[in-house]
Amino acid sequence: MFEHLVSFKFKEALSPSKEAELLEALHALKTQVPGIVELTAGRNETLETGNIQGYMLGLRVTFTDRQALQDYGPHPAHQSFVAMLDGLIENVIVIDYPIV
Repeated sequence: MFEHLVSFKFKEALSPSKEAELLEALHALKTQVPGIVELTAGRNETLETGNIQGYMLGLRVTFTDRQALQDYGPHPAHQSFVAMLDGLIENVIVIDYPIV
């Protein structure tokens, strides 16, 4: 299995409705993209305020294998979500690793 971690930093604060829309789209990926074992997404609520650094949403996806992770990037449902971020994102951190 492969783990996919993403942290999103936005250019400005999201409205509650925009945040809810993005989180709903992220959660929907679990049923839209083959090879996803588990998916969680949410707002960063860390109490370690020095560590937020503006990254306000997080995503964790567990894939069946490396191929499922590779197929996720170009999948139309994922690309539709990426299009929703147009003009909103300042930075994104992505970490992928095999689960051993």
